[in-house]
Amino acid sequence: MQIAVFSTKPYDRAFLTEANAGAGHRLRFLEARLSPETASLAAGEGAVCAFVNDDLGAASLEALAEGGVRIVALRSAGFNNVDLGAARALGMTVARVPAYSPHAVAEHTIALILTLNRHIHRAYNRVREGNFALDGLLGFDLCGKTAGVVGTGKIGEVVARILTGFGCRVVAFDVAPNPACQAMGVAYVGREELIATSDLITLHCPLTPQTHHLIDDAAIGQMKRGVMLVNTSRGAVIDTQAVLRGLKDGVVGSLGLDVYEEEADLFFEDLSNRFIADDLFARLLTFPNVLITGHQAFFTREALGAIARTTIENLTRFERTGRARHEVAIDKVMG
Repeated sequence: MQIAVFSTKPYDRAFLTEANAGAGHRLRFLEARLSPETASLAAGEGAVCAFVNDDLGAASLEALAEGGVRIVALRSAGFNNVDLGAARALGMTVARVPAYSPHAVAEHTIALILTLNRHIHRAYNRVREGNFALDGLLGFDLCGKTAGVVGTGKIGEVVARILTGFGCRVVAFDVAPNPACQAMGVAYVGREELIATSDLITLHCPLTPQTHHLIDDAAIGQMKRGVMLVNTSRGAVIDTQAVLRGLKDGVVGSLGLDVYEEEADLFFEDLSNRFIADDLFARLLTFPNVLITGHQAFFTREALGAIARTTIENLTRFERTGRARHEVAIDKVMG
């Protein structure tokens, strides 16, 4: 099968090429991000491989279909960037990577929590400048604190297990409780109770109409003063303007983000020589109690290898049978 791979970085090329060694697909790597304007680059290909910030709206999908594309293989678990209704109307298959390494994202989440709590990022810069003062670096014991985990799928489960190991009281909210979490002593509570009682809240839910801006002014108004908030799920789960107000008011004591609701114009690119035009993002960077990484949580050797293998497997299965192994069940998702 001929495949146009959009939003390619050197690591994508390396891992996909390795995974494709026995499959024999022809991979054409493109640095361009997929959009209605760039979709024509896939003309004549049977498939495209896309990433989280590629535009797979109706206009892009229509242009891809006109060029002969029959399957979109996502190098991600999430598919909120895909217009599923348009894909269904066009008869186009959408495949994804439902799981790659929950440990990668979970461990990065814990890294954000520990760094924020013990001010590691600030201490690092101080010591390099010869400043060994401890003022402003006071943290707290995680042991004994209440940690709220929103979303207890594979990633949330690993996060809950690690936090339990630290001695936290872990509470969780999910529409479908995870028996493995219940077995380790995680207490499932309502969303409002979790928000109101947690010393730290970490988000691991997909982006759906129900979770869009789950953390808004109303939610922040119910939180403990000084709460730590961490998001490694999808950017739009948090209302950025609301969390900025929470930071200014001191309700949000610290914020860790690996995702951002307007990240498509920022993340995965080197913008160090440019002006960041996003005023909200620039404002976040001014807070000493905010730590942001650029959608890095998935970025481990194990995760990239698993993503590449599953992506190639989806394409191989589709070429042989007309069905990808991990198809997005469009009719089920669309209701």
